Amino acid sequence: QMRLVQSGGGLVQAGGSLRLSCAASGRTFSRDAMAWYRQAPDKEREFVACISWTNSTDYTDSVKGRFTISRDNAKKMVYLQMNSLGPEDTAVYYCAAGPNIATVKNRRYITIWGQGTLVTVSS
Repeated sequence: QMRLVQSGGGLVQAGGSLRLSCAASGRTFSRDAMAWYRQAPDKEREFVACISWTNSTDYTDSVKGRFTISRDNAKKMVYLQMNSLGPEDTAVYYCAAGPNIATVKNRRYITIWGQGTLVTVSS
């Protein structure tokens, strides 16, 4: 079974940047699709970005042009670079893994999650 351990996050002012990291261990990583989700207070967990094993990416509309997902298969890492952050980006961010893009874009199908990391953007 794959295990995901996240790092990064914290407090940043509006307009600033942060990078989240997610380290995978356990089963083979290179063929898995990876994703980032976030959950704001009193809201459901929502899809943010995903990346296939061939580096095809997709983003939710609200982060397009600001966030970039990437992966390093040799290091078994996935990253989320977040720029031009605003208070609306404040949430707990989770990385996730699955066998394909269709799986990781639907949270109900995901069974492998990171522990979550808090991102707080002050105005």
